[in-house]
Amino acid sequence: MKLRRVKVAVAGLLLALASTSVIAAAPSVADPTPESCNYPVCTPGIAPHVVLGANCSNTTYYVFGVTDWGRLVFCGSPRRYEPRWFRSPEMHGVKVENADCAGYDGEVAQAPDGLFLTCVPKDGAALWLRGDL
Repeated sequence: MKLRRVKVAVAGLLLALASTSVIAAAPSVADPTPESCNYPVCTPGIAPHVVLGANCSNTTYYVFGVTDWGRLVFCGSPRRYEPRWFRSPEMHGVKVENADCAGYDGEVAQAPDGLFLTCVPKDGAALWLRGDL
């Protein structure tokens, strides 16, 4: 129950940030490591005012959005149909592609360049891999 309250609070904060257009700029590609960001609230490029189930356009970069009522969503294309906004699995902010993500299997993040990442168990390890493949 506490985790749900935290998720709702984070989503509400995202909505407040989005509605005032105060979203942090993405770090440049030249930055060696991103600042620590483990939650959606510090993730750049989250689209405001999206509608769950509506069409969306990019399933590779900056795929996250938030509905007007605070639900975190992502732009996905199951079975290669037209992309739509879906409820997001738990989102862990900004992570580095191919970095360890033990304990976060099936959860999602965003790379510093905006690439959609999913935590995938592979060969005895769990790694942040492209989420659009």
